[in-house]
Amino acid sequence: MKIKRINDIAIVNSDEVIMTDVQTAMDLIMSVKYETGCSKIALNKEAITEDFFILSKGIAGEILQKFINYRVKFAICGDFSKYTSKPLKDFIYESNKGKDIYFVSDTDTAVKMLSDH
Repeated sequence: MKIKRINDIAIVNSDEVIMTDVQTAMDLIMSVKYETGCSKIALNKEAITEDFFILSKGIAGEILQKFINYRVKFAICGDFSKYTSKPLKDFIYESNKGKDIYFVSDTDTAVKMLSDH
């Protein structure tokens, strides 16, 4: 896992899955806050378990609620086009209209979204 700081945003990249459940999400939040002091995190999609993107499993809701509870703005960077689930597409659309959670194509967009809000 590599963490790069851009302004007040932590850009986290990992070649392996580091977020699989609520506990690993909390570990990420606390590690980033401790190491960088940032309360805005961008994470590459490949670092998140595929189960996150199956909304019926409930993992996404549980994990994202922790980010909200700890007042951490969060962007997931990657290609979401392979997902055909209408509920997931709707969830991504609605999240991107808000001010806390974003699903974006790349790090530059994540930085812009997290900076703007």
